[in-house]
Amino acid sequence: MLPSSTVENYLKAIYTGVAGLVPPQRLLPMGQLAAALTVAPGTATTMVKALHESGLVEYEPYAGVRLSAAGDKLAALVLRRHRLIEAFLVQVMGLRWDEVHDDAELLEHVVSDRLVQRMDEMLGHPTVDPHGDPIPDAEGVLHAPALPDLLQCPVGVPLTVTRVLDQDGGFLRFLEQQQLKPGETITVEQRDTAADCVALRTAGDRQLTIGARAASKLLVRPQEP
Repeated sequence: MLPSSTVENYLKAIYTGVAGLVPPQRLLPMGQLAAALTVAPGTATTMVKALHESGLVEYEPYAGVRLSAAGDKLAALVLRRHRLIEAFLVQVMGLRWDEVHDDAELLEHVVSDRLVQRMDEMLGHPTVDPHGDPIPDAEGVLHAPALPDLLQCPVGVPLTVTRVLDQDGGFLRFLEQQQLKPGETITVEQRDTAADCVALRTAGDRQLTIGARAASKLLVRPQEP
Protein backbone atom coordinates (compact mmCIF):
# COMPACT_ATOMS: atom_id res chain seq x y z
CA MET A 1 0.00 0.00 0.00
CA LEU A 2 1.41 3.39 -1.02
CA PRO A 3 1.36 5.98 1.77
CA SER A 4 -1.49 8.20 0.58
CA SER A 5 -2.60 11.16 2.66
CA THR A 6 -5.42 9.03 4.09
CA VAL A 7 -2.99 6.27 5.09
CA GLU A 8 -0.64 8.81 6.66
CA ASN A 9 -3.49 10.41 8.62
CA TYR A 10 -4.56 7.03 9.99
CA LEU A 11 -1.02 6.09 10.97
CA LYS A 12 -0.44 9.43 12.65
CA ALA A 13 -3.73 9.18 14.56
CA ILE A 14 -2.85 5.69 15.78
CA TYR A 15 0.65 6.84 16.72
CA THR A 16 -0.55 9.74 18.84
CA GLY A 17 -3.51 7.78 20.21
CA VAL A 18 -1.41 4.85 21.41
CA ALA A 19 1.10 7.28 22.93
CA GLY A 20 -1.68 8.60 25.14
CA LEU A 21 -2.77 5.20 26.47
CA VAL A 22 -2.27 4.31 30.10
CA PRO A 23 -0.45 0.98 30.68
CA PRO A 24 -1.24 -1.85 30.60
CA GLN A 25 -3.53 -0.77 27.76
CA ARG A 26 -1.61 -1.25 24.51
CA LEU A 27 -4.26 -1.13 21.79
CA LEU A 28 -6.12 1.96 20.63
CA PRO A 29 -9.88 1.29 20.67
CA MET A 30 -11.45 1.60 17.23
CA GLY A 31 -14.09 4.02 18.50
CA GLN A 32 -11.37 6.34 19.77
CA LEU A 33 -9.56 6.16 16.42
CA ALA A 34 -12.76 6.88 14.50
CA ALA A 35 -13.52 9.86 16.73
CA ALA A 36 -10.01 11.27 16.25
CA LEU A 37 -10.41 11.10 12.48
CA THR A 38 -14.08 12.14 12.50
CA VAL A 39 -15.14 9.09 10.49
CA ALA A 40 -17.71 6.36 11.12
CA PRO A 41 -16.46 3.36 13.14
CA GLY A 42 -17.12 1.07 10.20
CA THR A 43 -15.02 3.26 7.91
CA ALA A 44 -12.15 3.18 10.39
CA THR A 45 -12.37 -0.59 10.75
CA THR A 46 -12.28 -1.12 6.98
CA MET A 47 -9.20 1.06 6.64
CA VAL A 48 -7.42 -0.55 9.59
CA LYS A 49 -7.99 -4.01 8.10
CA ALA A 50 -6.33 -2.79 4.87
CA LEU A 51 -3.43 -1.36 6.86
CA HIS A 52 -3.13 -4.67 8.70
CA GLU A 53 -2.94 -6.58 5.42
CA SER A 54 -0.19 -4.18 4.30
CA GLY A 55 1.85 -4.83 7.43
CA LEU A 56 1.56 -1.32 8.81
CA VAL A 57 -0.58 -2.06 11.87
CA GLU A 58 -1.44 -4.90 14.24
CA TYR A 59 -5.21 -5.25 14.54
CA GLU A 60 -7.17 -7.33 17.01
CA PRO A 61 -10.94 -7.41 16.35
CA TYR A 62 -13.03 -6.06 19.25
CA ALA A 63 -9.83 -4.96 21.01
CA GLY A 64 -8.12 -2.28 18.94
CA VAL A 65 -5.07 -1.42 16.88
CA ARG A 66 -1.45 -0.44 17.22
CA LEU A 67 1.34 0.22 14.73
CA SER A 68 3.80 -2.35 13.46
CA ALA A 69 7.49 -1.38 13.35
CA ALA A 70 7.11 -0.26 9.73
CA GLY A 71 3.96 1.71 10.49
CA ASP A 72 5.55 3.31 13.54
CA LYS A 73 8.48 4.68 11.54
CA LEU A 74 6.26 5.97 8.75
CA ALA A 75 3.93 7.69 11.25
CA ALA A 76 6.88 9.29 13.05
CA LEU A 77 8.21 10.69 9.77
CA VAL A 78 4.79 12.18 8.97
CA LEU A 79 4.79 13.74 12.43
CA ARG A 80 8.32 15.04 11.79
CA ARG A 81 7.18 16.76 8.57
CA HIS A 82 4.16 18.27 10.31
CA ARG A 83 6.08 19.71 13.23
CA LEU A 84 8.98 21.01 11.14
CA ILE A 85 6.47 22.71 8.84
CA GLU A 86 4.80 24.36 11.84
CA ALA A 87 8.18 25.59 13.08
CA PHE A 88 9.06 26.89 9.60
CA LEU A 89 5.75 28.70 9.19
CA VAL A 90 6.19 30.43 12.56
CA GLN A 91 9.91 31.16 12.62
CA VAL A 92 10.59 31.88 8.94
CA MET A 93 7.28 32.97 7.48
CA GLY A 94 6.05 34.84 10.53
CA LEU A 95 2.70 33.13 10.98
CA ARG A 96 1.16 32.95 14.44
CA TRP A 97 1.51 29.75 16.44
CA ASP A 98 -2.27 29.45 16.71
CA GLU A 99 -2.87 29.43 12.94
CA VAL A 100 -0.32 26.97 11.52
CA HIS A 101 -1.80 23.59 12.45
CA ASP A 102 -4.31 23.33 9.59
CA ASP A 103 -1.76 24.46 6.99
CA ALA A 104 0.74 21.92 8.29
CA GLU A 105 -1.94 19.21 8.07
CA LEU A 106 -2.18 19.88 4.32
CA LEU A 107 1.49 20.45 3.58
CA GLU A 108 2.76 17.40 5.47
CA HIS A 109 1.49 15.15 2.68
CA VAL A 110 3.03 17.00 -0.27
CA VAL A 111 6.45 18.34 0.74
CA SER A 112 9.45 16.36 -0.48
CA ASP A 113 12.06 14.83 1.80
CA ARG A 114 14.60 17.25 0.30
CA LEU A 115 12.47 20.24 1.25
CA VAL A 116 11.93 18.91 4.77
CA GLN A 117 15.68 18.44 5.16
CA ARG A 118 16.29 22.02 4.00
CA MET A 119 13.68 23.35 6.45
CA ASP A 120 15.39 21.44 9.23
CA GLU A 121 18.75 22.96 8.31
CA MET A 122 17.38 26.51 8.05
CA LEU A 123 15.76 26.18 11.47
CA GLY A 124 18.96 24.91 13.08
CA HIS A 125 17.65 21.36 13.64
CA PRO A 126 14.98 22.16 16.24
CA THR A 127 13.94 19.46 18.70
CA VAL A 128 10.44 20.87 19.35
CA ASP A 129 7.78 22.73 17.37
CA PRO A 130 6.17 26.04 18.41
CA HIS A 131 3.79 24.20 20.76
CA GLY A 132 6.61 22.31 22.47
CA ASP A 133 5.79 19.01 20.77
CA PRO A 134 8.98 16.97 20.22
CA ILE A 135 10.11 16.53 16.62
CA PRO A 136 11.17 12.99 15.60
CA ASP A 137 14.64 12.80 14.08
CA ALA A 138 15.36 11.91 10.46
CA GLU A 139 15.25 8.20 11.35
CA GLY A 140 11.81 8.48 12.91
CA VAL A 141 13.04 8.26 16.48
CA LEU A 142 11.10 10.41 18.94
CA HIS A 143 12.77 11.62 22.11
CA ALA A 144 9.91 12.68 24.38
CA PRO A 145 10.77 13.02 28.07
CA ALA A 146 7.99 12.33 30.54
CA LEU A 147 6.73 15.67 31.84
CA PRO A 148 4.08 16.44 34.46
CA ASP A 149 1.09 18.65 33.75
CA LEU A 150 -0.15 21.39 36.06
CA LEU A 151 -2.26 18.88 37.99
CA GLN A 152 0.77 16.73 38.85
CA CYS A 153 3.72 19.11 39.09
CA PRO A 154 5.31 20.45 42.31
CA VAL A 155 3.56 23.34 44.05
CA GLY A 156 5.36 26.53 45.03
CA VAL A 157 8.43 26.14 42.81
CA PRO A 158 9.34 27.89 39.53
CA LEU A 159 8.34 25.88 36.46
CA THR A 160 8.91 26.33 32.75
CA VAL A 161 5.95 25.74 30.44
CA THR A 162 7.32 23.14 28.05
CA ARG A 163 4.52 21.69 25.93
CA VAL A 164 0.89 22.36 25.02
CA LEU A 165 -1.25 19.31 24.26
CA ASP A 166 -4.16 21.12 22.58
CA GLN A 167 -3.77 22.74 19.12
CA ASP A 168 -7.13 24.52 19.16
CA GLY A 169 -6.58 28.10 17.99
CA GLY A 170 -8.80 29.65 20.64
CA PHE A 171 -7.01 27.78 23.41
CA LEU A 172 -3.59 28.82 22.09
CA ARG A 173 -4.64 32.46 21.93
CA PHE A 174 -5.87 32.20 25.52
CA LEU A 175 -2.49 30.83 26.62
CA GLU A 176 -0.66 33.62 24.84
CA GLN A 177 -2.84 36.26 26.46
CA GLN A 178 -2.22 34.71 29.88
CA GLN A 179 1.56 34.38 29.39
CA LEU A 180 1.40 30.58 29.38
CA LYS A 181 3.23 29.81 26.13
CA PRO A 182 6.15 27.34 26.08
CA GLY A 183 9.20 28.97 27.59
CA GLU A 184 7.26 31.06 30.09
CA THR A 185 8.01 30.76 33.82
CA ILE A 186 5.09 30.06 36.16
CA THR A 187 4.46 28.80 39.68
CA VAL A 188 1.53 26.68 40.81
CA GLU A 189 0.40 28.26 44.06
CA GLN A 190 -2.63 26.13 44.87
CA ARG A 191 -4.87 23.38 43.54
CA ASP A 192 -8.55 23.39 44.47
CA THR A 193 -9.96 19.94 43.75
CA ALA A 194 -13.45 20.93 44.83
CA ALA A 195 -13.57 23.79 42.34
CA ASP A 196 -11.49 21.94 39.69
CA CYS A 197 -9.07 24.83 39.28
CA VAL A 198 -5.40 25.71 39.66
CA ALA A 199 -4.07 29.04 40.95
CA LEU A 200 -0.93 30.25 39.15
CA ARG A 201 1.57 33.09 39.33
CA THR A 202 3.37 34.15 36.14
CA ALA A 203 6.89 35.51 35.79
CA GLY A 204 5.48 39.05 35.84
CA ASP A 205 4.04 38.38 39.32
CA ARG A 206 0.56 38.16 37.83
CA GLN A 207 -1.94 35.84 39.49
CA LEU A 208 -4.55 33.89 37.59
CA THR A 209 -6.72 30.81 37.95
CA ILE A 210 -7.39 28.26 35.23
CA GLY A 211 -9.65 25.21 35.13
CA ALA A 212 -8.38 21.69 35.67
CA ARG A 213 -9.09 20.74 32.07
CA ALA A 214 -6.86 23.53 30.77
CA ALA A 215 -4.23 22.74 33.41
CA SER A 216 -4.06 19.13 32.23
CA LYS A 217 -3.03 20.32 28.76
CA LEU A 218 0.06 22.22 29.93
CA LEU A 219 3.21 20.20 30.52
CA VAL A 220 5.97 21.79 32.57
CA ARG A 221 9.54 21.23 33.64
CA PRO A 222 10.92 22.26 37.04
CA GLN A 223 13.63 24.88 36.63
CA GLU A 224 17.21 24.06 37.53
CA PRO A 225 18.23 25.41 40.96
